[in-house]
Amino acid sequence: MPDIQPDKATVAQQIRHLQDTLYVVNGKWKLPILVAVHQGNSRFRDIQRSVQGITTKVLSTELKALEQNKLVVRKVYDTSPPTVEYTTSSYCDTLQTMILEMIAWGKNHHDRIREE
Repeated sequence: MPDIQPDKATVAQQIRHLQDTLYVVNGKWKLPILVAVHQGNSRFRDIQRSVQGITTKVLSTELKALEQNKLVVRKVYDTSPPTVEYTTSSYCDTLQTMILEMIAWGKNHHDRIREE
């Protein structure tokens, strides 16, 4: 765990920043959706197939939240029927290091728990 400053005001501020982060990426589906979209799954059905177990309603809700938080860009093409594609934003790239660290931690945690 990183060093957290002993000063109460600093600790409170760090906790608020952590809560802000969790508000954006918290939940079972947001990070898997971001990874799926980043891997090239740009259409709704492709994302849904890539993120196993997610319902249409939940995927729609989560994509809207990710778009609101500027992590996903939604582009609608003027075709019949309309084509919608999702891509990760350049702002989403700022999460890459954190996501890769979480993937590595998850693998290590899984291996550690299986050993016991």
